[in-house]
Amino acid sequence: MTDFAPPIEIPPSFLALYTPVGRAKPTAPWAQVLADYELCEDMAHMLAPTAADLQFKLGVTEQDVIARCYTGLRTEPCVLSEPQSRWVLQRMAEILSWPWQNFENDFKP
Repeated sequence: MTDFAPPIEIPPSFLALYTPVGRAKPTAPWAQVLADYELCEDMAHMLAPTAADLQFKLGVTEQDVIARCYTGLRTEPCVLSEPQSRWVLQRMAEILSWPWQNFENDFKP
């Protein structure tokens, strides 16, 4: 009996974190990109119910919740890089069907 895991399709938005402009391939080894993607995807799914609950309990906007989650993800010791943190928040917003804005000016590394 062979263990078969279906291939995981990594979205282009995540691959872009590892692919410099003008290059076609990620700079990190594929195994590392895959492991990081799985961590970030899991993190987004774990944060989503907590974020929705926080919005309901505090009566704040989605953007306020996203900002609070960003602060939490960037608190030392950070598990994720700054670009990974942004990706997690964007994915979390997508899961929750929340509007997503580019926070380049709101979140400073």
